[in-house]
Amino acid sequence: MPVLEGKELRIVGFLCNWCSYGGADTAGVGRFTQPTDLRVVRVPCSGRIDPLFIVKALLGGADGVLVSGCHPRDCHYSEGNFYARRRLEVLKRFLPFIGIEPGRFEYTWVSASEGQRWQQVVTSFTEQIHKLGPAPKIEGAEADATLKLLEAAL
Repeated sequence: MPVLEGKELRIVGFLCNWCSYGGADTAGVGRFTQPTDLRVVRVPCSGRIDPLFIVKALLGGADGVLVSGCHPRDCHYSEGNFYARRRLEVLKRFLPFIGIEPGRFEYTWVSASEGQRWQQVVTSFTEQIHKLGPAPKIEGAEADATLKLLEAAL
């Protein structure tokens, strides 16, 4: 782990198949140095990501969640990233109310040709999560109540 020293944390990345996953692949092919904390979940489109996926990841033990999709007006499915941006911005405002630091979640846009940008995004986010440290655990009845509250709100 050359970029960051210390304990590896659990970061989940939801990446759009068409752009951001390609950008991550470009960074790998270009042999750009990246932190190894990120675990990628490949999704067809950032518009497919339900905000509850993010909350469940954070409640399930993830220390941070990064969502990345195509640039606006460049979505393979025309408008998916516009829907994602609207949902994710609402979620970001909800996080403090359910006891999750808003810095543990971020969303961004990276195209398939932007391997260098991907490296910068993932390195910056990983550094941010390392500064925050391991996420406090929300378990049991409190986690169930939080999920029910969010399902009703979102």
